[in-house]
Amino acid sequence: MSTSAVEPGTRLAERFRLEDRVSESDGATLWKAIDEILARPVAVHTFAPDFPRVQEVVSAASAASRLTDPRLTQVFDAAQDEDHAYVVSEWVTGESLSDLLAGGPLEPERAAGLVAEAAEALAHAHEANLYHLCLRPSHLVWTTGNTVKVLGLAVDAALAGLTTDQPALEDTEGLGRLLYAGLTGHWPGDEEEGGLPAAPMNDGHFCTPRQVTAGVPGYFDTVTVRACLPESRKGQPALTTPAEMAEALSDVPRPMPIALPYPGPAPSVTTTPSRTEGIDVRHEPRPTHHMVRPPQQRPSMLNRALMAVVGLLVIAAVGVGAWTVGRSLGSPGTAATTTTPSATVSATAPSKVLTAVKADGFDPLGDKSETPERAALAIDGKPSTFWKSETYDTAELGNLKSGVGLLLDMGKSAQISDVVATLSGTPGSSVELKVGDSPDLGSMKTVARQKEASGKITLTPQQVASGQYVLIWFTRLPADVGGFHGTIYDVVVHSPGSA
Repeated sequence: MSTSAVEPGTRLAERFRLEDRVSESDGATLWKAIDEILARPVAVHTFAPDFPRVQEVVSAASAASRLTDPRLTQVFDAAQDEDHAYVVSEWVTGESLSDLLAGGPLEPERAAGLVAEAAEALAHAHEANLYHLCLRPSHLVWTTGNTVKVLGLAVDAALAGLTTDQPALEDTEGLGRLLYAGLTGHWPGDEEEGGLPAAPMNDGHFCTPRQVTAGVPGYFDTVTVRACLPESRKGQPALTTPAEMAEALSDVPRPMPIALPYPGPAPSVTTTPSRTEGIDVRHEPRPTHHMVRPPQQRPSMLNRALMAVVGLLVIAAVGVGAWTVGRSLGSPGTAATTTTPSATVSATAPSKVLTAVKADGFDPLGDKSETPERAALAIDGKPSTFWKSETYDTAELGNLKSGVGLLLDMGKSAQISDVVATLSGTPGSSVELKVGDSPDLGSMKTVARQKEASGKITLTPQQVASGQYVLIWFTRLPADVGGFHGTIYDVVVHSPGSA
């Protein structure tokens, strides 16, 4: 099948309808297509008759299709015959690492969490003797479904004709370069990559992440050096396989979902066709796709009938209540005994979000301070930022104290119906919710507890609590990089709504 014969509207395998040409490079064309049977978008590669590596690409895609790790791009179909050759794979939407770094380096833990997911996925692929060999920022995507996706496994290398005698080392160095980029916003190469500037150099060697960006934890700096900066290892053993990289980052909190604002217009989400399954289109415009909320289903005839009956009953109840109240008002000597309409037709009022005026790291049993400089990050409304406690040697805070926490000052005494907190994804936290009108630990009352907590949790008092100060108090910490930490990405305090 010649390139000229493949146009929008062409159907392959009697189901994949080509719609938009995304990019072309060296005889390989990437399309956005529709799987007409499953009614979903897919990515399709087609090839010019003189493309020299069709067999290698189709073989690589067929092998990759047998992998089941959801963090790797899924291949649906691959075929080659006398008439045509094509590869059909998952259409991935989201933000590539290049996109995420447009505003500067990521929070170190978030960068490490993204790369840790990629390392685990590639470790699984290597067990099946499948390799990537050309990891770039465009290959690591945070999807619109809040998951990590590694694009182009095996297929991209076949498209580019890349081979190596040390595939494990090549992929490990690629993971190290991705971590370097996430920590610094620079690419450790001779020239810029994916819009990222080349990393600065010192005496002919790339600077380490900590030399480029302030605040990079020493452990992440060490992992990056061991993976991809041999000149700076200073006797430290190299990481040589994705499995070793995954093990080195195994205790990193995994990236938390980024909540989309709602209500409001759906955000525009950029796809990642640059090197999507191997086509490098760094100099071509990148299409965008819009997330569209599915239309609400229309109620069935039965549902509409039930709704009508309920409406009539409500109207009748209101009418009876009003008639009773009228009689009571007309007869001063007679006490009204019928409930009012507002009581008869009542609904639970939605809770109200309270805004803290200040947050502080709370350590009344130690040095009186617990990373206070990061406390405000837990209430800034950004799920990618967080407060983290000091590092402890054991889950029981090194037996130095009974707890540490994050203290919120609500500005004035308020009723607290519940507190929603987003913790790290690693289980093992024991958390208490304390409320009081004084920031003194002894004067605050414990109103809720949760053990083995992780991720998004809701701490709900048995009865509505009141106080100016709200304390999320860790009595046990989960394992984290280099020790044990309490981590809070986001906190939302609710009070009872008014009817």
